[in-house]
Amino acid sequence: MTIVQASSRIHGGTRTVGIIGWPVSHSLSPAIHNAAFAALDLDWTYVPLPVVPGDARPAVSGLRSLGFAGANVTMPHKTEVAEVVDTLTDDARRLHAVNTVVVGEDRTAGHNTDTPGFQRFLRRDAGLDPAGRSALIFGAGGAARACALALARAAASRITVVARDPASTADLRQALDGLSTELVITGFDDAAASTADLVINATPLGADGEQLPLPPIDDSTLVVDLLYQPAITPMQATARERGATVFGGLGLLLHQAALSFELWTGHPAPLEVMSAAAVAAIAERS
Repeated sequence: MTIVQASSRIHGGTRTVGIIGWPVSHSLSPAIHNAAFAALDLDWTYVPLPVVPGDARPAVSGLRSLGFAGANVTMPHKTEVAEVVDTLTDDARRLHAVNTVVVGEDRTAGHNTDTPGFQRFLRRDAGLDPAGRSALIFGAGGAARACALALARAAASRITVVARDPASTADLRQALDGLSTELVITGFDDAAASTADLVINATPLGADGEQLPLPPIDDSTLVVDLLYQPAITPMQATARERGATVFGGLGLLLHQAALSFELWTGHPAPLEVMSAAAVAAIAERS
């Protein structure tokens, strides 16, 4: 796959989007989106927008003032942005988190593409239909809530959430309100005694070599570690040794990015180009 380089010819008519976060220097999103714009010959550019914690409100207001078409939002601003945009989609409202802002003529709309992105990943990459399946998710933060909502919407039978503090699961419970999937909350000490068809790590654990207390895993289990660096985490290595089908976090990153791209531009996202750009960017940092 040839990676298409983004054009450096930016002028007054160039449409601009970016990513709001703190920090954002590590983000793969500029490489992913600029490669996509170049591949479709779109006069767009994507820039990092470092915004210190607490300044999400003026940052969102400034998007329209500066002529931005929209922005992605990453930590630690997803919740605050959900409180300052003019409208929210149902997913963004349930998750109380925005990862994509679309700037219209008279209002800003907050979207969350993590849930449909995870649905696309499961269907297109992993080939899994969650209906009637059980899942175990490590973590209760924004990524965990998005995955749990995707699974519940797809009629998963049971979701077990492993959290250090049960009180931290209140937002996750709210996100699944009204959906029929059974929700079980457990601690890390009891995780290994659980059973699941799908195991997801939605925590930072593993980035520095930590091992998670995995439930029984065999060749019928799908394991997804939402970390994409390092390329192989201890969880992934152990799961592969036990015969499981294993994925890292790059798939979710790409599918949620593709949905953001489509919201802004109205064009189908060139997913293969975006994937190649992400892999190349990761390789450059290794």
